[in-house]
Amino acid sequence: MKIAVYQSGQDAVIDKPTRIANLARRAREARDAGADLIIAPEMYLTGYNIGRAAILAESEKLSGDSLTAVSRMARETGIAIVVGFGELGDDGRNYNACALFDKTGKRRLLHRKIQLFGELDRSCFAPGNNLPLVVDWNGIKVSMLICYDVEFPELVRSIALKGCDLLLVPTAQMAPFDRVTEMMVPIRAMESQMFLAYANRCDQEGDLDYVGKSVICSPWSDLARAGGEDCLIFADLDFDALKKSRTEFPYLADRRPESYAGLLDEN
Repeated sequence: MKIAVYQSGQDAVIDKPTRIANLARRAREARDAGADLIIAPEMYLTGYNIGRAAILAESEKLSGDSLTAVSRMARETGIAIVVGFGELGDDGRNYNACALFDKTGKRRLLHRKIQLFGELDRSCFAPGNNLPLVVDWNGIKVSMLICYDVEFPELVRSIALKGCDLLLVPTAQMAPFDRVTEMMVPIRAMESQMFLAYANRCDQEGDLDYVGKSVICSPWSDLARAGGEDCLIFADLDFDALKKSRTEFPYLADRRPESYAGLLDEN
């Protein structure tokens, strides 16, 4: 299976039609290169550091025009698409969310960011409170997290224990946190024995400088890594090799949860 990460340098364009058009162009490029899936960054459809008023104004319900356009895009281009956006929930709360649409345009996954990052997130979003789902897609098990979520090993491990083969992570990682993408993300893939695709931005937005350095990694190496430019990166995922890696590095099989069963208990 071949996947693509879209590292976006949009220079803080808030215009949704422009963002959607750029994503459609990149989706066609990824499809033409043989990719089955393309992942866009966190809050791609609205912008991230644009202030509470703009976030609330730009967020939509899942049935809104923007997500409908992405669904149609996936169907017309014949490639699965992961995109980040501001979701206005049926409960009236606002969420930092991402969705996976398969090549038929069907929404297969929705994730709401669980670990909110500072006031930037907390002033605009309610936290998601459900552990990510793991679903069958194209013969593998896939799941999603958003940005800061992946920095919490217990979240990634909980997904791994559900059999996840490929973890998709839209992000908006800013300076000075380069070490997250350089060091932490590859370690998450190794310790939980899965492929991990981390899709970042590489532009500026308000006082944030996004560091780029998007990466697709396996448990044993980086398969593709971007620099600081707007680009697509690609990787071929070998799931037979993944099975072999789980035998050679049996972190999941060698767990002894009985010895630390109370570790996460809250008193």
